[in-house]
Amino acid sequence: MLIENAMDNKPKPLQHGRQGLRTFSALVCLLLMTTSLFAQEKTVTGTVTDSTNEPLIGASVVIQGTSNGTITDIDGKYSITASPDNVLEFSYVGMVKQDVKVGSQHVINVQLKEDSQMLAETVVIGYGSAKKRDLTGSITNIKGAEIANKPSTNPLSSLQGKVAGVQIINSGQAGSDPEIRVRGTNSINGYKPLYIVDGLFNDNINFLNPEDIESMEVLKDPSSLAIFGVRGANGVIIITTKKAKEGQTLVNINTSFGWKHVVDRIKMVNASQFKELYSEQLVNEKNPAFDFSGWNADTDWQDEVLQNGFITNNNISVTGASEKHSFYLGMGYSYEQGNIKHEKFSKITLNASNEYKITDKIKVGFQFNGARMLPADSKSVLNAVRTTPIAPVFNEEYQLYAALPEFQKAQMMNPMVDVDLKANTTRAENYRASGNIYGEVDFLEHFNFRAVFSMDYGSNNGRTYQPIIKVYDNTVKGNVATLGTGKTEVSQFKENETKVQSDYVLTYTNSFGDHNLTTTAGFTTYYNSLSRLDAARGQGIGLVIPDNPDKWFVSIGDLATATNGSTQWERTTVSFLGRVIYNYKGKYLFNGSFRRDGSSAFSYTGNQWQNFYSAGAGWLMTEEEFMKDISWLDMLKLKGSWGTLGNQNLDTAYPAEPLLENAFGAVFGNPSTIYPGYQLAYLPNANLRWEKVEAWEAGFESNMFRNRLHVEGVYYKKNTKDLLAKVPGLSGTVPGIGNLGQIENKGVELSATWRDQIGDWGYNVGVNLTTIKNKVKSLVQDGYSIIAGDKSQSYTMAGYPIGFFYGYKVDGVYQSQADIDASPKNTLATVTPGDLKFADVNGDGEITPADRTLIGDPTPDVTYGISLGVSYKGWELGIDMMGQGGNQIYRTWDNYNWAQFNYMEQRLDRWHGEGTSNTQPVLNTGHAINFENSEYYVEDGSFFRIRNLQLGYTFDKALISKIGLKALKAYFNIQNLKTWKHNTGYTPEFGGSAIAFGVDNGSYPVPAIYTFGLNITF
Repeated sequence: MLIENAMDNKPKPLQHGRQGLRTFSALVCLLLMTTSLFAQEKTVTGTVTDSTNEPLIGASVVIQGTSNGTITDIDGKYSITASPDNVLEFSYVGMVKQDVKVGSQHVINVQLKEDSQMLAETVVIGYGSAKKRDLTGSITNIKGAEIANKPSTNPLSSLQGKVAGVQIINSGQAGSDPEIRVRGTNSINGYKPLYIVDGLFNDNINFLNPEDIESMEVLKDPSSLAIFGVRGANGVIIITTKKAKEGQTLVNINTSFGWKHVVDRIKMVNASQFKELYSEQLVNEKNPAFDFSGWNADTDWQDEVLQNGFITNNNISVTGASEKHSFYLGMGYSYEQGNIKHEKFSKITLNASNEYKITDKIKVGFQFNGARMLPADSKSVLNAVRTTPIAPVFNEEYQLYAALPEFQKAQMMNPMVDVDLKANTTRAENYRASGNIYGEVDFLEHFNFRAVFSMDYGSNNGRTYQPIIKVYDNTVKGNVATLGTGKTEVSQFKENETKVQSDYVLTYTNSFGDHNLTTTAGFTTYYNSLSRLDAARGQGIGLVIPDNPDKWFVSIGDLATATNGSTQWERTTVSFLGRVIYNYKGKYLFNGSFRRDGSSAFSYTGNQWQNFYSAGAGWLMTEEEFMKDISWLDMLKLKGSWGTLGNQNLDTAYPAEPLLENAFGAVFGNPSTIYPGYQLAYLPNANLRWEKVEAWEAGFESNMFRNRLHVEGVYYKKNTKDLLAKVPGLSGTVPGIGNLGQIENKGVELSATWRDQIGDWGYNVGVNLTTIKNKVKSLVQDGYSIIAGDKSQSYTMAGYPIGFFYGYKVDGVYQSQADIDASPKNTLATVTPGDLKFADVNGDGEITPADRTLIGDPTPDVTYGISLGVSYKGWELGIDMMGQGGNQIYRTWDNYNWAQFNYMEQRLDRWHGEGTSNTQPVLNTGHAINFENSEYYVEDGSFFRIRNLQLGYTFDKALISKIGLKALKAYFNIQNLKTWKHNTGYTPEFGGSAIAFGVDNGSYPVPAIYTFGLNITF
């Protein structure tokens, strides 16, 4: 202000007199005094802390534009000599740099904010937490804000393309769960990762509301996974739900609504094209021509069954905390219509937590998550694709849906019968309650003990009704036909699952000299049980089960038609665990972990107990003196780890037990009595043990250019040993189960993020890329293969990728008899011009089953994601993109000749004479050679997708405070905006089992979703 006053008051001319001279002299003196003041150096002191007010040790304090600086001591304090016009730069590895002008200040305290992409963030690692800079493994942290405001009822769906090494396959069905594979498929017995919700082990998180999630950690490497023992082989995703933070009471409302639209449809022929192709096919098959009289419709069945679905997600939360007490309460409601008519899904969630500090050293609390879900009665769009377009949809005179032509009606029905007349005939309710109570005590300065008791209870029930269906059919007497048996039926199921867990964890943390140590020891128990009952009854004589949901119970049907079944099991593990996180001088890192698991699944054998362990090392090179002069390199860490992991994702709860199953019964006595028979499902193996994965990785993490750029890279390799597989017995004998096989996964993960702020403008760019190479190294014995898939197209055998596509390579289409005579002899069938020409792979001059080989791999060679963001004042724009390459899709939905289907548009280019086509075979369903598993049905699975686009505006706080609000944000989101793909189906994403995936058997469309939303805080 002194300078401004001097500049604003120009000296008056001397002729104005003595007063002007005095004024001029005073101003000159004032300027000289000010200049002297600003040139004077002084001592500035202060404290540097993190976002939780913990002091930062070794934070850098540098005078901008110079090499003069200092670092903070063990209490986060510093002292530096600076001039008032100097700018101090405060920085710390993994935190956002902060600049402060000295001015007249003598004390400058700074709180640095952690950057989610930097290494100083605290991450949850299971049985505790740690600074990422101290860890040697690959852990990705995702803040809750990154998955909030997205139109997904399952929070995992929003991670697609965001995490290197994690492949996420989404389905378009309302309320569906995504499929997740971490670093490939490790076993023939399952691929699902372990989910840990607030400490409780789980198999899914579909009961959570995305708005209730504080953070998610994805653990991928042996250093961080070995402590989970038999559950760690397929990766771990840790979810922490929101809890209150100390401060005032806040109320937050987040609401969004929008619609879903199918943008990519399967290209099928229209009515005139169908008549052309079908007539030609009948001639080729030497069948009589079909009379198309009365079949004059031109129906687009996809238009008939598909709709624009409404979607809404809503959440309200109340949070508050004082010095001793904190609470959080969140309630959510989601509703989603499917893209097939009449489908609808809804979910109500409740999240509550409470924590009370009894003293500064003791605290207790609880966490609860509950949900009620009404799953959609989902239908298939497959019949809409297969049905001929010449058939009409509805008969107005009879007010009935129309039957299909003779060449289809025996095998198929009007698609609207299933979509409309059978809509909501399956009613299901799923309930979930999950939570824990805990107590925690700090003692002897460096010790912490935490005890947690957790429980998760799920109850699912459902009822399905089979109505009597009548359709208009002008080929039957009275023009009305009854489909199927013409009888009503009802089926019902009830399933309950319970998980109970207790954890007792002791942690010791201390720093002595240059040594920093955190050790953890624990004891944990886990119990899991499931029971399920199924029953069904049909109508009796003169008794029709009414079309009323209140009557859809098996007690109302005919007892003579009753069927039933059940499933039940329980399993327990008891575990001891330990972990060491150590660093020397903050630059030499060591992580080690150990877990010993005892399992009830192997109580019959001598292998009830198994040990899992890991070791990891890291080197923060930039902490070395010889690296200090590299100004552009803020942090460089080299790291590596090795360990053993376990796999418990098996399809049986007792793989080592002598399990019995029903067999042939016998009749004895007079009067005759029926005695049931039983036999072993498989031969028990006293040496059976859990599958074990030996894994290692090596990589680096780096921050550059004043922490603007963060780069991570790692090479990983996993080898699954002791693969559990069925050993086939001799003909008529019981098979056995043994640890016979190995699977290898290896690849590279790379990720980079650039963040910067220029005035009011901010921007960020993020990329990640993963390569995967999968190979089955051994399996049971030479030549043994596991065959799966509805067309037996998916094979697993030694020397090939898991679930690879097996069949014949195609060399084109036979053009003439001369072409057939000049080609290797086809011993599979008598071929004619127009048939597919298979390759002679083994070179023996004949086409035989021995020529079958690998024709496709469902595992992508590479997956990647790209994120772009820009902000200006209150505006934010974000774009997420993702894709994959190097994999193939096997199309099965048109690979049948048991019925006459509609034709894909590509069949217009069929062979119908020499030289007409070398890719599409002749139209003739009698030529079975063209329906063999071959490259003809293999499609490129590569794709690129604009996964998410969001535009948001945060209103100025000063403005909205006038109406009593603390924060207000409006946003518009588009999900799955555009997909560039090569396959003919609705989507290039196909999940499946561990041994049969990547198969298009009539997939559900993945729609584009458009939503508007508001986020309001009071």
